[in-house]
Amino acid sequence: MQSLWLYACIGVGLICALIVESLPKYSVRELNQAIGNLLERGFAPRFLLDASVSKSQLKKGHLWLTLTDGHASITAVVWASILQKIDFKPHEGDGVVIVGKLNFWEARANLVVQVWDIRPSISTVLRKFEVVKELLLKEGLLDSSRRRSLPAYPGSVAILTSVPSSALADMLRTAKERWPLTRLLIIQIPVQGSVANKIQFALDNLAHCHAKLGIEAIVLARGGGSREDLMVFDDQDLCRVLAKFPVPVVTGLGHEDDLTVADLVADHRAATPTAAIVDLLPSSLLAQDHCLQRRQRLYDYFAWFMRREKKILLDRRNKWKAHTPHICIERKRDSLRQKHQLLKALSPERWLLRGFSIVRNRFGRPIRSIKDISEEEKLMIQFSDGHVDSTVDKIHLQMPLE
Repeated sequence: MQSLWLYACIGVGLICALIVESLPKYSVRELNQAIGNLLERGFAPRFLLDASVSKSQLKKGHLWLTLTDGHASITAVVWASILQKIDFKPHEGDGVVIVGKLNFWEARANLVVQVWDIRPSISTVLRKFEVVKELLLKEGLLDSSRRRSLPAYPGSVAILTSVPSSALADMLRTAKERWPLTRLLIIQIPVQGSVANKIQFALDNLAHCHAKLGIEAIVLARGGGSREDLMVFDDQDLCRVLAKFPVPVVTGLGHEDDLTVADLVADHRAATPTAAIVDLLPSSLLAQDHCLQRRQRLYDYFAWFMRREKKILLDRRNKWKAHTPHICIERKRDSLRQKHQLLKALSPERWLLRGFSIVRNRFGRPIRSIKDISEEEKLMIQFSDGHVDSTVDKIHLQMPLE
């Protein structure tokens, strides 16, 4: 049994020796080089990385970042030469989207992500939007009562956008089609990256000379892009300048679904740059129809006015005809004739002819009651064909009937 066990141990030793002789052998440098070559051959040369910045530190002009997704972390670096070309500088807590490549240093077997470009993620953009929105809301700059009405027929409008761009070309074509009478002042501004200060500078200069230029409204426009590209229009200082601009502000930023803080402080928000021109400038076709309608209304009013004046003149002529001197004399004559007949019908002579008489006193006044007579008084009794003088001998009073 012992001999068998000895032979087994010798066999195992021989097998292990053979296995060790077949394994590749590296120095530390050679192992690191092999790992580097493996990564270079088996991994994409560039990739996109979604992450959050848990640490940000600037060393000797290079930006060192610790990126995490909540479960794992990795180091990334933005070399100084690249950092100068990047508009967005992330801070701790920012969500980012990185264009990078793996960088493996053989000397220390250190693996980092070399950053070629870095942009804010949608979560960072929306967070900044909410923060600035709440801040300006407390300042009263988002109050709807502050919004001013747009000019009906603007004579001059300033357009702030990138030049050249398809958005500008569409706006110019639309403006020419709708209302070519409006003078357009094109002001070139950058609309990509951290350019809020440059846009604010252009707005400040325009605010000082807008009256001299006759500017009645401005349009702040940017063509399509991702919501991250519109992050510059969430800048609080830029939005304050827009809110206090001396003439109405129209924004046409991105697509219809995109909403920035600049849209909230503007006097009018349009879905797109072209829609901003449509909303600001009147339609020449509609204006022409409006003029035709007004002309028709004026014609109808003039025709009605002439008919009314003609009727008034005809009524006056008829009245004048009804009041000619001959007709007036005839009317007066008829009236006198009627009055004469009435007087004749009521004349005392008519009663005298019927047998009545009129008793008068010595003064010629008619006596209406026996109380007006005294005895021995001289009276005159008038008949239809003459009168007689008499003297009162006695007065007889008539008892009143019950």
